[in-house]
Amino acid sequence: MGRSEEGRDAESRGGETIASPLGRLLLGAALAAGLAGAAGAEDRHGFAILGSLKYGPDYSHFDYVDPGAPKGGTARLWFQGSFDSLNPFILKGVPAAGLNFFLSGEKFLSFESLMYQSMDEPDSFYALVAKSVELSPEGKWISFRIDPRARFHDGSPITAEDVAFSFDTLKNHKGANPFYRVQFDDIEEARALAPDHVRFTFKAGAETRDLPAYVALMPILSKAFYETHDFAKASLTPPLMSGPYEIEAVEAGRSITWRRVKDHWAEDHPVYRGRYNFDRLKWIYIRDRTVGLQALFGGQLDFREEFTSRDWATRYDDVPAVKDGRLKREVLGDESPSGTQAFYLNSRREKFKDIRVRQALGLVFDFEWTNETLFYDAYKRTRSIFQNSEMAALGPPSAAELELLAPARDALPAAAFEGPYAPPVNGGTRALRPNLREASKLLKAAGWRVVDGKLVDAKGEPFTIEFLSVLQGFERIVLPYTENLRRLGIEAGFRLVESAQYQRRRVTFDYDVITARFRMSLTPGVALRNLFNSRSAVREGSLNYAGIADPLVDGLIEKVVGARNRDELVTATRALDRMVMWNHYLIPQWYSASHRIAYWDVFGRPKTKPRYDLGFLDTWWIDPEKRARIEAAR
Repeated sequence: MGRSEEGRDAESRGGETIASPLGRLLLGAALAAGLAGAAGAEDRHGFAILGSLKYGPDYSHFDYVDPGAPKGGTARLWFQGSFDSLNPFILKGVPAAGLNFFLSGEKFLSFESLMYQSMDEPDSFYALVAKSVELSPEGKWISFRIDPRARFHDGSPITAEDVAFSFDTLKNHKGANPFYRVQFDDIEEARALAPDHVRFTFKAGAETRDLPAYVALMPILSKAFYETHDFAKASLTPPLMSGPYEIEAVEAGRSITWRRVKDHWAEDHPVYRGRYNFDRLKWIYIRDRTVGLQALFGGQLDFREEFTSRDWATRYDDVPAVKDGRLKREVLGDESPSGTQAFYLNSRREKFKDIRVRQALGLVFDFEWTNETLFYDAYKRTRSIFQNSEMAALGPPSAAELELLAPARDALPAAAFEGPYAPPVNGGTRALRPNLREASKLLKAAGWRVVDGKLVDAKGEPFTIEFLSVLQGFERIVLPYTENLRRLGIEAGFRLVESAQYQRRRVTFDYDVITARFRMSLTPGVALRNLFNSRSAVREGSLNYAGIADPLVDGLIEKVVGARNRDELVTATRALDRMVMWNHYLIPQWYSASHRIAYWDVFGRPKTKPRYDLGFLDTWWIDPEKRARIEAAR
């Protein structure tokens, strides 16, 4: 999947991403076939889902790093909002930056995993805590041998018991985030066969394609630590971790500083060589984006990925440090699927259940005016849940797609069988008028009528919509849309809440509409259930923000999960794409297949950027001579 990213950025991020490591590993292909021949091969160093591994057993480092990168220095970053917890595995509280193991870009700073996914391959995994991996010939289980060097930060060894405990806790503890329960649903158990040997057994009849990757990237918790600490408590007590960084300092709600672990057990491991080079990473929490930008200009921050097109287009050019080259700007390509950023309509609520109502609401969102007036034409319109990838629907459905879509023939509009989803085109008041008329017809057909200028149902209850957000910067985007909705008689407004309240309302589905962005993986699979499956629609804390509960969607998800080659996968994703988009469960927004970054000229970085990642946190480093020059100039 991806993750939706609201809470950090104003335009191209909106809610929760499945682009975290876990999101990227929504694997697809015959893993059993890929590893079955290696059963019993104790020295296997990794596995690839499709094709073969890029790096052989004797690889020394990834190609996108500089193995001689110097260590040292502090990188100062920012995070919008606040935090009140150092526990990333539960629904309670808002975890601090660097801890959102599966749902953020700050990945693998804190908790180690059995394996690591390389960022220049779509679905390849390499041993880390595990020194070897073995899969049963029938695909019924996968087992790992633990590297005897693997340690938690207190020096205690990472054992098979810790791995089994982690799985059981994340899947079964009532306080754990349901996200994990969804991912691990088809895994029967994890059992420690020896202190250095753990086996995961899959449920009989389950689709096992994705499961090895889920356990490969599962965070490993210390069983001993949680024997004396409450796993389900939102606390500012740092948990016992094992990653390349540890928490050095916390100012509740204001900042968190991570310190690189000296003599970390895996510092010279091929997975880590040339990576995690900053001695410290400090996230400063700033509630207002304008203040955050000024903090960058003033030298209090070192790096910023810019998600506000207006700021990118207008706020940098007159800054003296930009003019003289001390503060640099770049646009770097992003080859990963852009996924879907959208307004998610909460179809659990009666007013959004009718497809005609959802279609009407989408008709009057004026992307063209928004892009030209607010975004300086910086974006393209999102048209697919698999945007910017081969998995997006193209042209009329193929014969294979039509076979999958046959059960939905009466449920989808005829246009779904003629071409891919095409969002309505607007572009100002005059261009909007035909869509307003069409939207009014759809609302009337769905049983709504206008009385005294207000849209009401059969009982006379008015149609109201609240757009919930944690980002003040999103208000300028939503308000023009609410004006268009008012022309239909809908009472619409924007509600800004602080991050803790937003978290509570989001996980309990207490909203009309929220904005979220999900960056899909290169090979989607089981995690799609968390986004669009009927069971996730009623499971608090899931990522099914639209409340999609459609057996036809469920069936197509399982076709994606069960695909055994790339052709089958693409056919199934394109059919699913048509099913979700043409049902108007969401109102697509925009995307950009690039990273816009601004940074003080204090960094060094490898010649090669990781193909599917920005690479800043784990491959860049501080150049002490550059830092000294910048500080002297200030």
